[in-house]
Amino acid sequence: MRSLRAAILIACVFAAWQLLFWYAGSNALTSPLDTMAYLGELLSSPRFYPHLIETAKAFAAALAIAISAGILIGFTLGLYRFAADVGEPVLVALYSIPKLTLYPIVLLAFGIGMPAKIAFGAIHGIMPIAIFALGAVRNLNPVYLKAARVMRLSPSRIAARVLLPAAIPEIFTGIRIGFSLTLIGTLLGEMFASQRGLGYLLIQAIGLHNVRMIMALTLLLVVIAVTASALLLAVDRRLRRNMLGTN
Repeated sequence: MRSLRAAILIACVFAAWQLLFWYAGSNALTSPLDTMAYLGELLSSPRFYPHLIETAKAFAAALAIAISAGILIGFTLGLYRFAADVGEPVLVALYSIPKLTLYPIVLLAFGIGMPAKIAFGAIHGIMPIAIFALGAVRNLNPVYLKAARVMRLSPSRIAARVLLPAAIPEIFTGIRIGFSLTLIGTLLGEMFASQRGLGYLLIQAIGLHNVRMIMALTLLLVVIAVTASALLLAVDRRLRRNMLGTN
């Protein structure tokens, strides 16, 4: 049943896309079939894969940093009530800041190239993961922490053996959001200060008004993001079912 709903949704999206193409014309966008055909040409070209690999490397590094740093910040603040009360409004305020305003600082700190892309991607993903990790720790049953402290566990062992297993479902929700934002940040980093990557190809296509390239890259990124989001959502639901089952 879920597969049928997904197929109907995809069919509706492609139908709306085709209608929009007929209305706007080829100067604004390309048809679904033409876009998929051009994307096939890109994927069959050896010159395209260095750009794809460059983006994949930058995104993987940025996501790893965002997840580890976000969980560390959330757990550190969540373990102490005063720190959580002070830190949570700060995290929310930082999360609401348009990240493009920080890009000149990133360039000054990391220069042009892979480090800047990784840093800019990680900046986008850290905050939502940290906020969800902090919320997970604050909503944790206090009996768990009291028992861990009675057993005189160190803060690192409390985090690894108590907090992380109990907070994983909520943290995973933050990771789902952080995944998308990290991908956006990585692409933005490539658009403004890179000579390789999907973001670089996209900004180049925009400058040349290459509508076919713009649409093909957009379709590829949408497919990647939707597929990853669906997989993460499935894992998230299973984790929550397991937690309900154990309770």
